[in-house]
Amino acid sequence: MIIDFHTHIFPDDLAHRATEQLRIKAKGQYPLFSDGTLAGLRRCMARWSIDISVVQPVVTRGSQLRETNRWAASIGDRDIICFGGIYPHTDDYRRDIDYVAGLGLKGLKFHPEYQDFVLDAPEMLPIYDYALSKGLILLIHGGYDPAYTAPFRSSPRGFSNVWKAMRGGVIVAAHLGGAQQWDDVEKYLVGTGIYLDTAMGFDYFPHDQFLRIVEGHGADRILFATDSPWSDAGAEAEQLRGLPLSEEEKEKILGGNARRLLGI
Repeated sequence: MIIDFHTHIFPDDLAHRATEQLRIKAKGQYPLFSDGTLAGLRRCMARWSIDISVVQPVVTRGSQLRETNRWAASIGDRDIICFGGIYPHTDDYRRDIDYVAGLGLKGLKFHPEYQDFVLDAPEMLPIYDYALSKGLILLIHGGYDPAYTAPFRSSPRGFSNVWKAMRGGVIVAAHLGGAQQWDDVEKYLVGTGIYLDTAMGFDYFPHDQFLRIVEGHGADRILFATDSPWSDAGAEAEQLRGLPLSEEEKEKILGGNARRLLGI
């Protein structure tokens, strides 16, 4: 089983506008591999032999909270698992997190750039801690984003600070802990309890460095992911399969770890 732990789609009536705006904001750096709809994601999944995709919505305004999360809950299926989202600058994060948890969503997606917060800011720590106490998985963007300029609001060191401040739970640092910051991933995150996803990875991070990270961190804490529609999941999976890892390690990364975390 192959599980893509990090994908993005939008309601049908918003998908074209949303993907076009994001493409322009990212200066066209990444091509689109689907149209950003649920049907488009499923067509790609069939073409690339992906069994389950985990959808990661990003809430960029407080007014989006209920509509976005209701939509996320409505599209969940055997092949689609949805996380929810909250707006970090809320006046009542407990209320908002309770709402997401009450819908049965598996986790929360955060993006420090698009949501305008610093990953390890003191005001964010109670939000993470409360969400984790509710059994929600946190998936947080890490490092470079082509739509923004450095210094970026998330980093491997920031993830390390967050991990030390928490009392347990599952935190996933996207883009192998920090896009284009992989030396710091080795320095600050390898050996911690944080999970790393491979989204937008195999065409960007050096494969020898990825292998060092897997060896030092453990294949048990690496999750296959693509950031679809911005990446070709079939090509990403093939690159992973071609690396000198054991079949057991590949199975864990491609789907076994995600099945354990998601309870499927």
